[in-house]
Amino acid sequence: MTRLCVPLTGTTCPQMEADLAAATAGGADGVELRLDYLHEWDEAAVRHLLEAAARFPGEVIATYRTAAEGGHCDESEATRVSRLEFVGLTEAVDYLDVEYETWRASANIRQKIGLVCDVDAAETGRPRRRLILSKHNFENTPFDLESTLSVLAREPAHVVKVACKANSVVDALRVLDALRTSAAIRPTIGLAMGEVGLMTRVLARKLGAFLTFASLDAGKESAPGQATLDDMRRLYRWDAIGPATQVYGVIGCPVAHSMSPAILNAAFGETAHDAVYLPFRVEPNYAAFAAFVDGCVARPWLGLRGCSVTIPHKQNLLRYVEQRGGVVEPLARRIGAANTLCIEPGGRDDGTDTRVSAYNTDYRGAMDALLAGLGRCGTGSPPVNSDRNDVGLRRDSAWRTGPTKLDGVSVAVLGAGGVSRAIVAGLRDCGCAVTIYNRTRERAEALAAEFGAEARPNDERAGHRADVVINCTSIGMWPNVDDAPLPAEGLAHKPLVFDTVYNPIETRLLREARDRGCPTVDGVAMFVGQAAAQFTLWTHRPAPTDLMREVLARRLASR
Repeated sequence: MTRLCVPLTGTTCPQMEADLAAATAGGADGVELRLDYLHEWDEAAVRHLLEAAARFPGEVIATYRTAAEGGHCDESEATRVSRLEFVGLTEAVDYLDVEYETWRASANIRQKIGLVCDVDAAETGRPRRRLILSKHNFENTPFDLESTLSVLAREPAHVVKVACKANSVVDALRVLDALRTSAAIRPTIGLAMGEVGLMTRVLARKLGAFLTFASLDAGKESAPGQATLDDMRRLYRWDAIGPATQVYGVIGCPVAHSMSPAILNAAFGETAHDAVYLPFRVEPNYAAFAAFVDGCVARPWLGLRGCSVTIPHKQNLLRYVEQRGGVVEPLARRIGAANTLCIEPGGRDDGTDTRVSAYNTDYRGAMDALLAGLGRCGTGSPPVNSDRNDVGLRRDSAWRTGPTKLDGVSVAVLGAGGVSRAIVAGLRDCGCAVTIYNRTRERAEALAAEFGAEARPNDERAGHRADVVINCTSIGMWPNVDDAPLPAEGLAHKPLVFDTVYNPIETRLLREARDRGCPTVDGVAMFVGQAAAQFTLWTHRPAPTDLMREVLARRLASR
């Protein structure tokens, strides 16, 4: 079983003891006493800390890391080794983590550490400390990681470890390669540091790593890119990850702020779908996008089955799938952007027979939210003619035009950017009469001409008489919550008001609309709708939308 280990980074022994208690309560399988973080070495206090560590139900690692390998020790090597001997001879510690460079520096050090760890314990069966030999690189990810692990394994170590900085998400894939190969034959820790290395930490359990690290809280990381213990166990559902777990994620740049991991991991848990959803930060160019997806496709053992794709890669997704001869949803092609990648593996180990497809669920989420809003206020017409073909999607698609038609519904769309483009395409495909208002009239006219809509000057937007108003701009988004994209007089005839902004959930526009008796639809409905459509495309089952909305609302409130 892969351990979930919390590094204790307090600067005093009492702080470490408090964090040890918190790690125990949080369900950690192991703790790492980062003794190099202590501002002063008080032997009595350290002994008291070790007595507390001896009562920890999991495994305890002691580390006294050198500054050269990312630690904080500025003592002499003799002092450092002496202190490692001191803690290693207690019953509290199960493992000593020693840098390979330290280990090979002198026979004297090898003898002292070797006696403490009893490197022959596998033969003698004596219950002594075990040795982790580690190597760190804080500049890049070397290309010889597997060779490095093999070199470490030739030493009398019980566990071998490499940790290196990932400068791209492809670096993280190479770390997973080395981890997978080494973990199959020996206890191994393999981690990529930095934001893009998160996948190596979460997927360590899938690949059978000896352990992975999770910080107790944000700000208590011992290395860049560590997720918190709570996020690992709750957000990423650590305990549910296994060798067969499928992998999904969101590709973007930036991507750390994305709410998608929270709602989709919750959906997987609710439906007992064996999958985990991760953020993938991919640099904003086509080459980086293609390199990442190609890298995942070439590793069928990784189990990547699909991705949400956000700014700035929506056009890159279309290009990638078209170049690979995959399936592109017709309306996504017309919109010129896709946000959902589906991956269907074949039977070859190199992934060359893998099939990829691209869809746009942004407009589907918007249409679902709009139809639900019209249904609540009693607007709409009889059920859709069953001969209609889902705006060009295959028959088993999750999305249907819905229980009511949108034919003939008039809609005023505010904005002419990427969100507007997807929504206008969806509205026109469903038969709506669309008028676009935008600060730059030329953009509105170009969008209107492309999809058969009308463009009007932005200063005329308050005089519209549409059945529905949809705000597709970012006006009113946090932190500019006092702004509104439509003057109050534009609400006088009580249209349905749909704001695609979801942070805050109730924008000023929606608040003013509600005060004037207008039916409203918030941006959460659209966000959940597009994510639910992705979930169904990937899993072929209905999404738990009520739970997804609840999780999103809770995350927004916490921020």
